[in-house]
Amino acid sequence: MPADDSCVCVVDDDRAMRESLRNLLRSAGLNVQTFASAHQFLTSPRPAAPGCLVLDVQLPGLSGLELQQELSRGQAPLPIIFITGHGDIPMAVRAMKAGAIDFLTKPFRAEDLLSAVTQALHHGHQMASNTPTPTQEILDMEDDRCSDRQFSDIVGHSAALCHVLQQVETVAPTEATVLIYGETGTGKELIARVIHNRSARRQHAFVTLNCAAMPTGLLESELFGHEKGAFTGAVTQRVGRFELAHRGTLFLDEIGELPLEVQPKLLRVLQEREFERLGSARTLHTDARLIAATNRDLAAMVAAQTFRADLFYRLNVFPVHVPPLRERPDDIPLLVRYFAQQYARRMGKTLTTIPADTMQTLIQYAWPGNIRELQNVIERAVILSPEPVLQVPCSELTPQAAEARPRPHETPALAGRPPIRNVLEEAERQHILQALEETRWVVAGPQGAAARLGLPRSTLQRRIQQFGLTRRP
Repeated sequence: MPADDSCVCVVDDDRAMRESLRNLLRSAGLNVQTFASAHQFLTSPRPAAPGCLVLDVQLPGLSGLELQQELSRGQAPLPIIFITGHGDIPMAVRAMKAGAIDFLTKPFRAEDLLSAVTQALHHGHQMASNTPTPTQEILDMEDDRCSDRQFSDIVGHSAALCHVLQQVETVAPTEATVLIYGETGTGKELIARVIHNRSARRQHAFVTLNCAAMPTGLLESELFGHEKGAFTGAVTQRVGRFELAHRGTLFLDEIGELPLEVQPKLLRVLQEREFERLGSARTLHTDARLIAATNRDLAAMVAAQTFRADLFYRLNVFPVHVPPLRERPDDIPLLVRYFAQQYARRMGKTLTTIPADTMQTLIQYAWPGNIRELQNVIERAVILSPEPVLQVPCSELTPQAAEARPRPHETPALAGRPPIRNVLEEAERQHILQALEETRWVVAGPQGAAARLGLPRSTLQRRIQQFGLTRRP
């Protein structure tokens, strides 16, 4: 290793390890300074800009990961090599997402450490040579996604996100049903895909269905399939999502919108692993793992008797809470860089900087639409920005603008009904009205509107009352 004037700082509470590392690094021609704790490192005199930091993860008081978060608030980023005697995959994921250059488990080979230090010093020199001006930040086009291949679509390294990924690591290899909670736009489907990709089912299908996007009359057919002639319009046999997801994973988004009349059938599949297609008496079996997601409080819905308690307990085996973007502000700069890189490449633009005050505005904004809203804002900014500066329309990102935007379940109601699927409800209303007109308002019987729509008679009667449908004179 060539001599370098940069100082390598070592933080480890094991005295023998500190001495060993100091001797090794000095023998390679490097300046070395050692510290017994994170507190000592922060309070003792040291070089203004160390070349890199060799940091033990497990430290008394402030841990290595917590020290890294503290240092990340400074102006100059510091390359870090994490070392630990208790290495495991979740810890390595957290370390690398925290910005580590490398992660070594004790005991490690001397050449491995020296190679990591060389890489860290080189990385530090590159960062120093590209230091932004006080009014601009570098839009670093390096990949801010997790280094783990199966976490490659996850962007961020905040403590809140790392906690979610630890839960994913724990539950993914099991067969447990997972219920993902989170506001709209937080990336619940992305988390579900990661669980699937880290499971033994990853070689099989990942099938999705948004329960809020299907009219009630069609949802049961989408889930379980139907036979030809099961109802009017069923001109061919249809395979349902549970069959498509056999040996794979079925992701049901917006599970809180599942109609009460369909909930017992879903419960039966979870309990017995069997179902029938509409219009068939033949029982089919499925080996699909279920992951569900919701932005609603299902426990409160159970109390209000709008969601079955037995189904809730079947779904809520392993709950995962995905935090809103306002609770993980440390990830916002990474997401901005990631989306800017993505859209600039698509549009053939070269964007290298973003005003520092703009980035601060992005960090402080509440993001009621979460990551989805941020993604849309950055895409629009890339379209409008002249090269090489990313210019974000900050007038849209004020507390007043955020307050004026609808929160989840605050969308204005249609005709006094609950604020869900307004457009789809109107389409369902017209569909039911047409069936009633075609059957001359005969509800029951084999030729009645209920049979034609594939609905139980009681359900159709409730829909008629809900939509306020009346027969024309």
